[in-house]
This record gives sequence, structure tokens and C-alpha cells, in this order.
Amino acid sequence: MKRVTIRVPATTANLGPGFDAFGCALGLYTDVTFEETDFGLEITGCDEAYTGPDNLAYESYCAVLNTLAEEVRGVKIHIDAHIPICRGLGSSAALLVAGAMGANVLHGSRLSTQGLLNITNAMEGHPDNLAPAFLGGLTASMVDGGLPVSVSFPLHPDWVFLALVPDFNLPTVLARSVLPEQIGRADAIYNISHGALVLKALELGDEKLLRTAMQDRLHQSYRKKLIPDYEKIQALIRTTGAAFCLSGAGPTLLCITRNKGLKGMLEQKLPAITEKNWQVLPLHIEFEGAHIIAQE
Repeated sequence: MKRVTIRVPATTANLGPGFDAFGCALGLYTDVTFEETDFGLEITGCDEAYTGPDNLAYESYCAVLNTLAEEVRGVKIHIDAHIPICRGLGSSAALLVAGAMGANVLHGSRLSTQGLLNITNAMEGHPDNLAPAFLGGLTASMVDGGLPVSVSFPLHPDWVFLALVPDFNLPTVLARSVLPEQIGRADAIYNISHGALVLKALELGDEKLLRTAMQDRLHQSYRKKLIPDYEKIQALIRTTGAAFCLSGAGPTLLCITRNKGLKGMLEQKLPAITEKNWQVLPLHIEFEGAHIIAQE
């Protein structure tokens, strides 16, 4: 086999209190094609700034080949990305997952999904986006002894995920820089208890419980200051009864509801409270993780 195309879903991480632990795969995708050649590196389909050897798909591709003790030779990489960059929807994780899986498939699929997760987690630093990108659905993850451990959780079928995607980005480095180095015991207990109930509310389809449980004290109160009109949008969402949180590090905002008419209402009311352009993007839960869509 010399050519393979990998499809990876978008992911939303944290889900409020599950900081660096919870993640869910959503129905928006990045497709990456890898073709082995005899001459160097060629990357197409993305901005020129991302066509060098520091491209995340290429970095994880090389990391897997090094693990397999395979020579890093030439490769053509074509990226067809529909996941917006630096918006809190797992665009970086998608590239890491695609690169790792592409290299593994082209060289006999000798590594397990867990092995690929181990490699990419060492690069990313936390598995909250990586685990659902590999596995699909809702996951909770931890790192034990330097290695990620991920578990899948059930989701009620009636949930509607609405991503409010703005016309500006927020680099993860900046979003992490505003977080405190230490937190108090009361805040830690608050997040542990709320996080446990988030998982149960998502399973039961309990919108009232989810709305209460999806609050946190570790990151959102600091990051919201980087997002124009966050308070106004949050106040609007609260009037609808939907659960609300940042998607990952932001700036995308996430609504989880069972009200299928919420999209139209938000599209009508958002322009009156913010000068920014927010796309209301309905996304289904993607229960299939990264997978092959073409190979030769």
C-alpha cells in the first residue's frame, strides 16, 4: 500500500468541568491523504505557513515511523480540513491523529489504537481531544504513569450540539496562559462533583441536570475574558434552558440541548447582542473515530 486517506472527526473538549479530561467527537471532519514517494516532503491543501516539517500531521507521521523503526522517506500530504483552525474544535488533534494513523496503515498497521494514542498524547500533552478523535463518541481520559487511559461513556440520542463558531480565533497557548498555576481545594471539589454529574446527565438526556453540572471553576471564568460578548451570549443561552460551555479552549461556544428549534432562535437573536459574526453550526455526535476512507 502506498496511499491512504484518513478521516478524523472534530472534537469538543472539557464539556465545562472536565478540564483536560472529557471530550466528544462531532460530525465535522478533516481528511488527510498520505502518499509515499522517494523525494522529500510535499504538503498541499493548507496555508503555505503550514507546509513545512513542523506541520502536525507530518510530525506525528514521523513519530510513528520512528516508533516502528522505519526510515522517514518522502511523503505527499494533502489536507482537506473542514474543522476551523484555533476555534476549540480539535483541529490540531485531528492532524496529529491523521498523521499517526496514516503512517501506521502504510506500514502494516502494527500499532494498536492505544499505541497511537500513547504517541500522540506525548506530543499534545493531554488526551481530551485525542481520545474521542481516535475512538468516537464521548470519552473521559486520564494520564497514569505518563500514558493515557481513556474510557467511553453512553450518550442519550436526543441531544443537539450547537457550536457557535466566531469569525476570530483564539490560540490555545494564549488560552492556557491566563489560567492560574494553583487552585483551591473547594474549587477542585466543585469540579470533581460537577464533572461526575455531567457524564450522567449526558447519558440520561437530563437537560436541567446538565445545565447545572456543566459549570466549572478551573478555566472558563478566566478564558471568557478573551472572548468578546461572552457574558451577553451566556445570558441569552440561559434563557433558553440549554446547557452552555466553552468548546475546548474557545473561542467556539457550545450549546447542548434537546430543543431542536434552538438554532433558528439563536440565529435570529445573536446579531442584536454582538458585533462579531457567529455561525450557529448544528453538529451530530460522531460515534466513529478516525478511519480509512480510501486506500491504494
